[in-house]
Amino acid sequence: MQDVKDITIIGAGPTGLFAGFYAGMRGASFRLIDTLDQPGGQLTALYPEKYIFDVAGFPKVLAKDLVRGMAEQALQWKPGVHLGETVTGLKREQENGKPLFVVVTDRDAYPSRTVLIAGGIGAFTPRKLPLKDVDRWYGHGLYDRVLKTQEFAGKRVLIVGGGDSAFDWAVNLHGVASRIVMIHRRDGFRAHPATVAQVRELCAAGQMELRTFWELKGIHGETRIERVTILNNKTKEEDTLAMDAVLPQLGFISSLGAIAQWGLELEKHDIKVSQLMETSIPGIFAAGDITTYPGKLKLIATGAAEACVAVNHAVHFINPSAKVEPGHSSNMAIFGQTEEPGG
Repeated sequence: MQDVKDITIIGAGPTGLFAGFYAGMRGASFRLIDTLDQPGGQLTALYPEKYIFDVAGFPKVLAKDLVRGMAEQALQWKPGVHLGETVTGLKREQENGKPLFVVVTDRDAYPSRTVLIAGGIGAFTPRKLPLKDVDRWYGHGLYDRVLKTQEFAGKRVLIVGGGDSAFDWAVNLHGVASRIVMIHRRDGFRAHPATVAQVRELCAAGQMELRTFWELKGIHGETRIERVTILNNKTKEEDTLAMDAVLPQLGFISSLGAIAQWGLELEKHDIKVSQLMETSIPGIFAAGDITTYPGKLKLIATGAAEACVAVNHAVHFINPSAKVEPGHSSNMAIFGQTEEPGG
């Protein structure tokens, strides 16, 4: 079993990384655990080359660059980092009469005085196309994520879906792919209206196509995707398109995994928290997309704020005499700063 830390942070996505930075700033020892083999969560696993526009201080930033900066910020404190490990259980023990939590993974056991769950949407698996033998096309033109936009350079790409990811990739691949066709099974979209408007403008200019009420019925080719069959679900008309790549963006199947068995109060797949980011078990906190409370917004920006709240109250839980309000980082000696007169 590993040494005892103040905080075990489950999840090394944006919220978990910022929680790590903040824990170090508060002088708390911590470790990060994540199922993925790289930090960054969905940003790394699903869209490292997608631009993000709603993070303070960045007019726009590539997801992979944001992760790089957040990881550097968190890892400056030399925490324990345990990637590629799946949480399998939790043991509750005592240390000098105080709670001690032992997070168990498929590789080791990690004791700490508090736990901060920052697991995003939990373990996630992209929804597959409902086609027979669909698995044979992965690696041969079928993608459920985009790791490098240049993989699509000069290719004819079919994007399936009507949510944010589908529209975002249509915009991001514009100018990279030689042809982009989007299909969606209805005429209503779950994507941000501004992105939908942007795609419609590109369609009006003849730079991509958006077909509503169309569904993918078949993928064809010898060793790679060469063409697809699509069906209009209203008219029953079929069409065959020459394509090199298919990018389904149908959402994810998410799961809390073993965390769902910890006895935490849940609302569907989310962990209910107080305004202090406390779960129903004292000493276990949660932040980011995995949480719910009245008025909850699932954004990177709000996840970072929730991480601050969770860490401050975790520190206070460990040591009730510790200040919840830490002061401003610009005045902290830990960064080589001292408070100026009148500051």
